[in-house]
Amino acid sequence: MNNFFARLQAALQRFFYGRYGGDQLNWALIIVYLVLWVIGLFTGFFLFPLLSWLVFLLVMLRMLSRNRAKRWAENQKFLRGWNRFKGFFTGHAAELRDKEHRYYKCPKCKNKLRVPRGKGKIQITCPVCRTEFIKKT
Repeated sequence: MNNFFARLQAALQRFFYGRYGGDQLNWALIIVYLVLWVIGLFTGFFLFPLLSWLVFLLVMLRMLSRNRAKRWAENQKFLRGWNRFKGFFTGHAAELRDKEHRYYKCPKCKNKLRVPRGKGKIQITCPVCRTEFIKKT
């Protein structure tokens, strides 16, 4: 019996060798799968469980894929978008908590600039592109 499990383990290792496995995009797709499945469970609408199983199939195909470069590129594209989305909310939350500064974007390079509040109209110089503009703080 012990020999059977050793052979089974060796066979599974050979099968999974060179496969892509899991990444952040797969975790996001699993969450989408679960949300669609729960919505379908509560609404009874047949489309949601169908979509959830299609998402689950996509997760399995990505995990078992041997084209590691393409899966990695997909994950990097997802992470760029996710980090932009996440950064939008975390950056604005920090700005809202900061009561001592005002935040402006440079009109030329779009760099975020922080200036002290309560100084009246001041001339702001962007440290990146040296553009000068006047704002009220």
